[in-house]
Amino acid sequence: MVFHFLNLFYYDLYIALHQSLAMIERLDGATRLYLILGDPIAQVKSPQGVTQAFHQRGHNALLAPLHIAPEALGDFIRGASLARNLDGLIVTVPHKFAAHDHCASATKRANFLGAVNVMRRDAEGRWHGDQVDGLAYVEALKKKGFEPSSRRVLLAGAGGAGSAIAEALVRAGTARLAIHDEDVDRRDTLIARLAALGTTEVVAGNRDPAGFALAINATPCGMGEDDPLPLDPAGLNGDTWVGDVITAPEVTHWISAARAKGCRTVLGVDMFAAVRELMVDFLLAGRNA
Repeated sequence: MVFHFLNLFYYDLYIALHQSLAMIERLDGATRLYLILGDPIAQVKSPQGVTQAFHQRGHNALLAPLHIAPEALGDFIRGASLARNLDGLIVTVPHKFAAHDHCASATKRANFLGAVNVMRRDAEGRWHGDQVDGLAYVEALKKKGFEPSSRRVLLAGAGGAGSAIAEALVRAGTARLAIHDEDVDRRDTLIARLAALGTTEVVAGNRDPAGFALAINATPCGMGEDDPLPLDPAGLNGDTWVGDVITAPEVTHWISAARAKGCRTVLGVDMFAAVRELMVDFLLAGRNA
């Protein structure tokens, strides 16, 4: 049995190395360029996975990370748009709302949220955006075995990822959605917009997850070792599902606290796996537009 697992490990390692070498060998002057913009940026896991997904689909392209401060975002996008081999942008914290202003067009979902996390160039060089964080998180939940329809959910965070997840949960038929955010104005604005859809009871929440079927952290809390917990784990029990959007560390203190209570969990990397495929679908759709 041990030798069997070792053989599988070395086979997987061989495949990964082979794919990495194949990607490197294919890079040339015809390689199409995609960038992921964030501040900070060291935590992102997208570059390798998205580049690999491009090559698996026969597209000679790479995704590179760039650390762009918020005050520089507009100048950067305007300058980078001059590069004729730049086909797309992926946008992460804290740029998702600001990047929407640089899109000439966007999907209905992105326009509702006023935010984007992926942008592609059209034939005239204009940017078209979408926000797929929420759709991806709902897909990740369902894949893990949680059906959000008719359930009570507590969500911490009304920022770019949080607002997208909130919108997707409402459209998935969540019965009651409570949103907690330290920025009360941002929270209340999101609640009012979601409540206008008329399909889910959307209310202000607090840090107590007691009585909810699912409690999700969609804030940056957990990226730093000394960050406070986004919600109070005292209200959790073994029947509560717990989620996080953070990918590094993969298992945050919030997830660890939930697992100590016997909770089933959905990680940021689970969301990222779905986000990656949706982003690549969107970016490559522009090639045939």
